[in-house]
Amino acid sequence: MNTFDYVRPADIAEAIAAAAEPGAAYLAGGTNLLDLMKGGIFRPNRLVDVTRLKGLDRIETLADGGIRIGALVRNADLAHDTDFAKSYPAVAEALLSGASAQLRNAATVGGNLLQRTRCGYFYDTASACNKREPGAGCDARDGENRLHAVLGWSRACIATHPSDFGVPLVALDAVVEIAGRTGRREVALEDFYRLPGDTPERENALDPGDLVIAVRLPAEARGFAPHARYLKVRERTSYAFAVVSAAACLRIEQGTIAEARLALGGVAAKPWRARAAEKILAGASPDSAAFRRAAEAALADAKPSGDNAFKIELARRILVRALTLATAGTPPRIAALPASAFSTASGALQDA
Repeated sequence: MNTFDYVRPADIAEAIAAAAEPGAAYLAGGTNLLDLMKGGIFRPNRLVDVTRLKGLDRIETLADGGIRIGALVRNADLAHDTDFAKSYPAVAEALLSGASAQLRNAATVGGNLLQRTRCGYFYDTASACNKREPGAGCDARDGENRLHAVLGWSRACIATHPSDFGVPLVALDAVVEIAGRTGRREVALEDFYRLPGDTPERENALDPGDLVIAVRLPAEARGFAPHARYLKVRERTSYAFAVVSAAACLRIEQGTIAEARLALGGVAAKPWRARAAEKILAGASPDSAAFRRAAEAALADAKPSGDNAFKIELARRILVRALTLATAGTPPRIAALPASAFSTASGALQDA
């Protein structure tokens, strides 16, 4: 780990000015950043500590019925907030399936969305990685790649985005609030992330010095609460990143799907919104045949990036399973359930 300056700004404007300098990075929970620094993957020359900035640790219900979540809200605090878990159960379910309880207590909402890929070649500084060192090549292409992308990947990068939290947020049209040198702006979370193309080192819409200050969910997202689930398939129950995951949020009226919101995780460099599948489900009966058609549409453009063709079928199946459970109804008190309530086999909370 190299020597670095440590700055604790008094306000957002001071933080942006400090972080706009080349080689600077924001420090919040540090659950990903410190690992990157210790491994020599990222060597910032300045850390800008934003943990004391006022107003970024609040969960606020807005006048229009939406909710605004400050970037410094801890993952565990959000997942266990009673009103939030009741109104946005799939998001709470995703938060509780991420990492370990200890990490959820430290990790922040903003940091969760900005965490880097867990591709082993990105973390191995002896390997070629275009994301870590532009132009170096991608050793994952001919290496161990069973957990890599099947959607939106390029020859330059086949890594996936690791966030569970981001998957239902994308499905529910979340918006990111950003403060920067030119003022404040808002970006739909679906558009916040970039696919790799020829520039995999550019992962999101942030410019130098930009600070994520909040995430907002619209009021209409509450309408999916009775039929919303997040499912995750992972290789160990206690904690692991998704092999594949799915968020399924339905609005069912008189036995028919009036509207569907779907997204997949673990399949691309960003949480993947399945809009074609949503269109298929609108106006359909919530049955297995409709779910299978939707799953086929969601993965219609998928292709293996290596030894991972199995992920395509696995993603189809987890989406069908998520839709089936969402139709049955959201279990009560998702946020109150312990981590042991999660099943590796189905990726779902046990409904017993």
